[in-house]
Amino acid sequence: MSEEEKNKAAEEKSSKAEACREEASDKEEKKQQAGKEKKPEETKDSRTEAAEEEKKEAAGEKKKMDPKDEQIAKLKDQLMRQMAEFDNFRKRTEKEKASMYDMGAVDVIKKLLPIVDNFERGLALLSDDEKKMPFADGMEKVYRQTVKMLSDIGVKPIESVGKTFDPDRHNAVMHCEDDSVGDNTVVQELEKGYTYHDTVVRYSMVKVAN
Repeated sequence: MSEEEKNKAAEEKSSKAEACREEASDKEEKKQQAGKEKKPEETKDSRTEAAEEEKKEAAGEKKKMDPKDEQIAKLKDQLMRQMAEFDNFRKRTEKEKASMYDMGAVDVIKKLLPIVDNFERGLALLSDDEKKMPFADGMEKVYRQTVKMLSDIGVKPIESVGKTFDPDRHNAVMHCEDDSVGDNTVVQELEKGYTYHDTVVRYSMVKVAN
């Protein structure tokens, strides 16, 4: 074999060796790449398994709860329920007390109103000279004090004369025709009505025109 043929054979052998190395390198890279692609899935699966294990452990602990802890939880639940019931009872009782107070107040007010009526009738009959007398002056002061006391607790007179008839506040006992006023207009108040905190205690007895 000549020198030229030997060189040519050596080159071919070197080329084949290089090709083999490249092929092996490519296979290794593909293998590594495949390993990298599988890692996230493996990590995800491991996390899922860990979470399931934790749930199983938690369920096991729950099932194995100490009897004392169960008793404490039961007593705590009963206490919360009783506190809620007591709060509802307290609110209901306060509402009933307020309602009973208003009922009692209305009853007392109804008994005081005739006294106020008599004061007003008596003072209206006094002459100018009689109003200057000490006795009349004292009676007027008692009347004003009584009216102020009623006003302070929420009692107010119902406005009637010149107002449109309101069946929720007025009690019409007389009727007349009067062209100088509009329809269903109160022209005279026969007995003054009163309200207590917007609740009618006594209706105004009135005369209605048209």
